[in-house]
Amino acid sequence: MKFEKTGLENLKADLNRLDEVMSDHGLVREGQWDYDRVTYDRLFDLKEGRYYLRIQGYTVEGDVGAHKAVIQLMDPLLGKHYYPHGVEYGEGEHFPKTLVSQCEKLLSDIKSKIEPFAQQ
Repeated sequence: MKFEKTGLENLKADLNRLDEVMSDHGLVREGQWDYDRVTYDRLFDLKEGRYYLRIQGYTVEGDVGAHKAVIQLMDPLLGKHYYPHGVEYGEGEHFPKTLVSQCEKLLSDIKSKIEPFAQQ
């Protein structure tokens, strides 16, 4: 499931500040990056299954490996994990309404924290 028009897709921000904001909201980057891209994930372990909120971005300036980069964020995704195949983000997936609402609130909070230091 893609969360469109959250406003995050319009933001560019410093990687180190993004790492702080995402971590404060339970999203981790860990080893999910290369020199041009980043991925932040948050796990939701519910009785209906395991779900991941994912926020991705790509470098518009600098280098992720050097911790000196400006990241353009993309539309966030919500996916359901299927063992052993991985995470599915398709429109045919069922996502609990309470989870979707929780993710929308989380994305709104993240946006409000990033906006003050976002670049044009």
